[in-house]
Amino acid sequence: MAEYVAPAAVEIVADQAKEYASPYLRYFFRYGEIVEDFKNQRMALKLRKQRVDTHVDEAKRQTEIIYDDVKDWLRNAEQELEETQNLKDEIDRVKCLKWCSKWGWRYSLSKKLAEKIPIISKLLETSNFAQVGYRRPLQGIEFITSTDFMDSESSKSAFNQIMEAINAKGVNMIGLHGMPGVGKTTLAKEVGKHAREQKLFDKVVMFTMSQNPNIRTIQDKVAEMFGLNFHTNTEEGRAEQLFRSMQRVNKILVIVDDLWEEFKMESIGIPFGDEHGSCKILLTTRRQQVCTKMNCKEIQLGILSEDEAWVLFRDKAGLEDDCSTLNDVAKEVAAQCKGLPLAIVVVAKALKGESLNGWRDANQRFKDSTHLYDEEVLGSVLEPLKLSYYYLKKGINQMTGNHIQMCFLLCSLFPEDEEIRIEELVLCGIGVGLFPNVYSIEEKRKKIVEALKKLQKSGLLLETDGADTIRIHDVIRDFAHWLTSTGENRFMVKDTLKEWPHMDESYTAIALWNCSSIIKNFPDKVEFSKLKTLFLVGERKRNRDDFLVVFGTFFEEMKALQVLLLQRVSFSLKGFPSLPNLKTLWCYNCRLKNFSSSLTNMRSLEILALIGTEIDEISEELMKLSALKYLRLSSTSYLNIFIILQWTKESISPLAWYQGKSALTSLQELHVVPKINLNLLELKSLSRLTALSLRLSTNQIPLEDFVLPKLQRYIIVVGENYIINREAFRTLDIQDFSSSLSAFNNLFCNVEELSLRNVGGQKNIVPSIDEMGVNELTSLQLKSCNDMEFLLDTKNDQGSTTVAFSNLVELNVESMVSLKGLCNGVSPTRFLQNLKEVIINDCEELQVIFQIDKLSERTKCQTPLLSNLTKLSLHSLPKLKRIWEVKPSHRAIASLQSLKVVTIESCDNLKTIFSPCLALSMLHLQELYISYCDRLEQVICFGQEDEIIENDCLLYCWPEFRVLSIRDCESLKYIFTNTLIQPLESVYIGNCHQLIQIYNMEQNIVLSELGSQESLTDLTLLKLRSSPELKYMWNGPNLHSLQITKCDKLTYLFSEITAPTLVHLQFLEIWNCYSLEHLIGEAENMDEIDVSNIKDQSPLFLPKLEVVKIRRCENLKYLCSSQGLAYLESIDIEDCPRLIQIFNMEKNKDGFGLQNHCWTKLKTLRIVDCQLLKYVFANTLSLGFPLLESLHLENCPQLLQVFSSTEGRDVIGDHIVPNVPFLKNLEVSNCPQISCFSVQAQLIEELVLSNVGNSRQLCNTDVPVLNEGCIVVGNHEEVFQVQDGYSFSRIKILELRNLFEVRVIWNDFAQVVTLENLTTLTLSDCKKLRYIFSPMMARSLSHLEELFIEGCEEIERLILAKDQVSSSSSNGDTSLQPMSFPKLTRIIVTNCNNLNSLFPFGFVPVLPKLKSLIVKRNSKLEQVFELEEKLEVVAEEEMKFDKLDRLSLKELPPLIHFFPKGYHSVFPEMIELKVRDCPKLTTGFFVDSQEFVHFKTKALQLVEQDAVEESITVRNAIFNENIYWSRGWGESQLPHIA
Repeated sequence: MAEYVAPAAVEIVADQAKEYASPYLRYFFRYGEIVEDFKNQRMALKLRKQRVDTHVDEAKRQTEIIYDDVKDWLRNAEQELEETQNLKDEIDRVKCLKWCSKWGWRYSLSKKLAEKIPIISKLLETSNFAQVGYRRPLQGIEFITSTDFMDSESSKSAFNQIMEAINAKGVNMIGLHGMPGVGKTTLAKEVGKHAREQKLFDKVVMFTMSQNPNIRTIQDKVAEMFGLNFHTNTEEGRAEQLFRSMQRVNKILVIVDDLWEEFKMESIGIPFGDEHGSCKILLTTRRQQVCTKMNCKEIQLGILSEDEAWVLFRDKAGLEDDCSTLNDVAKEVAAQCKGLPLAIVVVAKALKGESLNGWRDANQRFKDSTHLYDEEVLGSVLEPLKLSYYYLKKGINQMTGNHIQMCFLLCSLFPEDEEIRIEELVLCGIGVGLFPNVYSIEEKRKKIVEALKKLQKSGLLLETDGADTIRIHDVIRDFAHWLTSTGENRFMVKDTLKEWPHMDESYTAIALWNCSSIIKNFPDKVEFSKLKTLFLVGERKRNRDDFLVVFGTFFEEMKALQVLLLQRVSFSLKGFPSLPNLKTLWCYNCRLKNFSSSLTNMRSLEILALIGTEIDEISEELMKLSALKYLRLSSTSYLNIFIILQWTKESISPLAWYQGKSALTSLQELHVVPKINLNLLELKSLSRLTALSLRLSTNQIPLEDFVLPKLQRYIIVVGENYIINREAFRTLDIQDFSSSLSAFNNLFCNVEELSLRNVGGQKNIVPSIDEMGVNELTSLQLKSCNDMEFLLDTKNDQGSTTVAFSNLVELNVESMVSLKGLCNGVSPTRFLQNLKEVIINDCEELQVIFQIDKLSERTKCQTPLLSNLTKLSLHSLPKLKRIWEVKPSHRAIASLQSLKVVTIESCDNLKTIFSPCLALSMLHLQELYISYCDRLEQVICFGQEDEIIENDCLLYCWPEFRVLSIRDCESLKYIFTNTLIQPLESVYIGNCHQLIQIYNMEQNIVLSELGSQESLTDLTLLKLRSSPELKYMWNGPNLHSLQITKCDKLTYLFSEITAPTLVHLQFLEIWNCYSLEHLIGEAENMDEIDVSNIKDQSPLFLPKLEVVKIRRCENLKYLCSSQGLAYLESIDIEDCPRLIQIFNMEKNKDGFGLQNHCWTKLKTLRIVDCQLLKYVFANTLSLGFPLLESLHLENCPQLLQVFSSTEGRDVIGDHIVPNVPFLKNLEVSNCPQISCFSVQAQLIEELVLSNVGNSRQLCNTDVPVLNEGCIVVGNHEEVFQVQDGYSFSRIKILELRNLFEVRVIWNDFAQVVTLENLTTLTLSDCKKLRYIFSPMMARSLSHLEELFIEGCEEIERLILAKDQVSSSSSNGDTSLQPMSFPKLTRIIVTNCNNLNSLFPFGFVPVLPKLKSLIVKRNSKLEQVFELEEKLEVVAEEEMKFDKLDRLSLKELPPLIHFFPKGYHSVFPEMIELKVRDCPKLTTGFFVDSQEFVHFKTKALQLVEQDAVEESITVRNAIFNENIYWSRGWGESQLPHIA
């Protein structure tokens, strides 16, 4: 019974507790609510993480860089989900207990859950990422290889001229001209590559113009380099957007390749000349007149000399350097190439490997040439190309040779400089009848690809970055057009057609590109009886509905047509006419009406490709194409045009319709990218099918015994995401699949790319999925296959799996919660032998990756395991203990000889990275990144001496090691010991709190194999951060940048040996190094630095140092010598309390340190909180600071001198006057001992002087009067000496504090001093200052915004009265100009005990934008505003303060009125009003019905006599009372008067 009563009682108590109980009781009585809230929040977090994971995966596939905050969020979310899983389990356990027994447990659990809920809520709130990643910024020209660059005399000369022009002032455009094939493009690429490597420009961009430039494509390429996304569609708008974007980049080199005529770069959006003086343009052209018309600096690239031509020819032809007869003939052939690099390369490659007779035959053909060709277009390159073209047939049968030549000619049909898709060439080649003796599409494809490779080897075609495209050089394309201008094969190629060209009927191939939709004279019908190939392409436009409209009659007289390629073409209602010989129809982004009926006229059709094309239907007629071998139906995602597949039956495959008739019985390749309602069982009827591309949903896979047919080529995707590697012939991508994979059994045996995502039920791949070992697999991606434990399991293998994963190149594993290893049992033969790239993420059970100790005996006789591995990336493997399980005896069977890049992140149990025996093999390691490995102690496990073989060399040599980055490894103690890493260029070490030593190799090392090895000769960047135990660091002679932060035990940076080598150091930054005393190690035993008494010590010279930044180094005493700092631009030192000197400047009796210095590059000097510093610069020439822009000295109580000089012209008396013509910012604060000095700085914009030279003996030292205006830095009567009315007119901020002797800011008010740019004026504790501005000067303050005056006890007026201005003043009649401060918004005036009024008041608004006015503790202030002219106010005047929202008047005993008598003002914006201790105030305050505050001053007679006749307004207003009023806060203290 009690168990039923108790809950009811609890419910009653709980209801009461909700309102009255402490927060702790909430854990008892709201347990159910807390649990429910927790579950909902946790589930929401889990779902949100899955969504973010999906976005991140997609971004990674697009090679984007993931934002750090996204990574942090995912890491935190994963951590919370893991931690709260235990709480979720505990909730379930609590349910199993009786109610009374779980009070304590329930309280504890409820409290834990309640604490987790806000954490999860916060994660959910911060998870709405607009983007999870960003595109990697393209670097541009360094990706363009220039390995073909020939270092000839001509190219050297042209290169040097170009570089000289690039560096010359006033040269914006450089024109490189020369004949075709001479190497202009190659040289331009070399210039760009050099400019990038030498960092001459911030951006280097290159694009090709060609004869018919596509402006939009060029704009897209340039914009991509600058990370710009266009927001407008017009070319002009894009050009303007690109123009502005490029203007924001400082230095740019634009390389414009292959320009044919004068062109305005502004039409693309490229600024240069007056618009961007630092943008240089290098253009290449065949025509010198183009350079002349564009006002270029003209540079000609000549041909190679005879000797240079022979060297290049011999290299490309593979000839020995001897005196053989063959070489004699070859030299004659080389001479026929006329010194043109292109011709030399083409001919040499064509003749490579020929016999002597072959060479003689080639030579004779040159001599027999009639030279009948177009000299202007092709010049001397034609004959070499003819020879290379002829040699395509050499050594093979006539038919094959003809077909290779036809492949070459087909390439010339495509636009200039376009990358040509090999698949298009293959289908066109099949259409024109290439290789007719080969039946299958796949075999024909292989033959055509072989032909293209031969053309590449011969130099007639060029490779591209992608394996599925090729390119043809524009000169060679011109040659192909010359070949097809006459003879049996006549071709016509036109681009950018606005008007139909004249053509006769003899052409066999026509390609018309970018035909305008409004083309003139487009015929309804043409007669081309011999035409076999037609490419008809509409114009590229943003308007996707703008097609080239063609009538069906156009094709009626093309009966011989075999290949028809259409793009952006729309057909009329009649469709196609009869084309009986048409073999290939390729339609891309077209509209085809009545297409089905048109198919009846194409009975010979073998290739049909409809890509992104609208058609009305595909019905019976398609099934009747008995010759059809290739069918492609696909759409492109970026076009809003879709294939309309209107099958008249919903659930029946079209393949089943016409079984027994035709039903595509010849079909060999079927490629259908959009999802269709296809019954896979119907594929059985396609008996000749060898290639298949399909997208399927999981429910389309039959559950009964169904197996996909054996295929030679396929891309099959089961699931939603569709990302395919085009280079893979056989790709299988299965997602979200939990059924049997038996349907794919015939594909696993030859699959090349396999991706399994969220596939259940499989514990391994071999033997569960494929018993034969998937040995053709090159790429494997596994994600979220939660049942999989190993890739390969040989535990129960009886020897059947002898070879497995032998060709695997890429392995990508992610989120595999059950994965324990790669192989369970003894590894078979050639296991992972070709593996190059490994990426493993988020596998929580994985402990060892490569178990090399479990190799079979057969493996030990083969190529070493992992010898091809180039990239290893491991992330978030919490249980990983070892990457490699290897013993010394395995050195022969395992090697990391190809490894280049290693990335290890968040592997918390990992203690070492490399074993000793593997580390010895890493001769090609280039980059090593390690982060968040808390237990990592060593990079190389050198501590286990039992693993070192007796005869092993203990020195590890990594000759290609370039980049090292290690951060957040709390247990790491050693990085490199006995490791030779002299090529290292960049090092970053951060947050390694146990790190003791990085590198211990000061002495040079001599190895018999490598010779003398200097330590770290290539190191340019070194960053060390938060390594408090680090005692030693190292450097290299080429170190450019050094940044050290929070390395508390470092006492010095450079040893005595390495310090003299730092001749290239440019950037030095040191933060929070508590123990650091000196930069050089020898100084650590000195109690106090005294360089002046050390004759023999060589000071630290840093001749290229540009930037010095030092913060919070409490024991640092001295930096370096000041000699040779010609490049120093910035010095920034803060909080170094023991710093005595920055540079070695003291002089001794022997004259040490007497050199004069000139700081020609110094722009910024900032020194703050250096309590012992006495000197900054000494022995500086008069022009020692020609570029100094900013000088900031603060809190240096012992500082005596900033500048000193031995030159008489720099010193007037004892006073130093440095010339700083570009100084804009000058701040000297809290430097009481500093000697007074003056600076000539006419461009000053900001001046701050505070507590400068206040030591009694330094006050009011004599300052000479100079011929030019200057600023006196010190506690002197005058701040500015004005000799010119416009001196210091650029000043914006002026702040003077604690200058007790200053009496005037400007020395002579007779001068016309204009301060039109002054925005902020602050005066504090300038005790003797009496006034600030003259009336004329005040009238120039058109930009003054803030005025702060405090503690200026002698000041009587802010602005001199007219009678106080000298009669000799050149101010003129100032009364003609009204007083106004149009932008002044804030005023604070306090503790000015002689001040009797603030502002004069005239007939215009004096302060129209004033927002805040604070006046306090001014003991003689009688009025805030006084009239400029002593006039009697007859009628009530109104004064406007429309913007004033805060007013404070406090402790002003003599204040009589705010305004002069008779004035009334309204303050519509007033928010806060404070009036306190103003007993004589005659101004009254009240509020009207609109909550507007009013001020009104009593007339004088009302003060002296009873207010018998005073108005109701004055009678009700508040006078002589303390007021604190704020709009909207409670009852108003001010009376309301209507």
